[in-house]
Amino acid sequence: MTGYWKKPSETQHALRNGWLHSGDIGMLDDEGYVFIVDRVKDMINVSGFKVWPAEVEEFLYKHPAIKEVAVFGRPHPDKGETVVAAIVLKEGETATSAEIIDYCRNHLAVYKAPAHVDFLPELPKSATGKILKRTLREQGR
Repeated sequence: MTGYWKKPSETQHALRNGWLHSGDIGMLDDEGYVFIVDRVKDMINVSGFKVWPAEVEEFLYKHPAIKEVAVFGRPHPDKGETVVAAIVLKEGETATSAEIIDYCRNHLAVYKAPAHVDFLPELPKSATGKILKRTLREQGR
């Protein structure tokens, strides 16, 4: 990568000291393989604690009633952000916000548990099927 076409400021931000800063967060396993696990922009800052939405989503997908989930941050005047989970339940399943929040608090650090749970009939998706968290944020979900 030598730069973004006709976007010098974006190029300068992405290319620093010979490194490409993609905004991806990865982990290196014992065999030297790199796995992309999340995006820096998706990180939620709750009272100075870092919450990676992918970690909370991965845990929530273990709940038997959850079909789909998107976790993102919502601005908060004192904490910086709070964790929000937008959830689509499996057909015929039920769950309450309190149940989901308790489920998370019993298995994750308290600051990683959603403060708000929104149940939706479906999550907004791109043409390729990617969940559009930006749309959920804009809708105030």
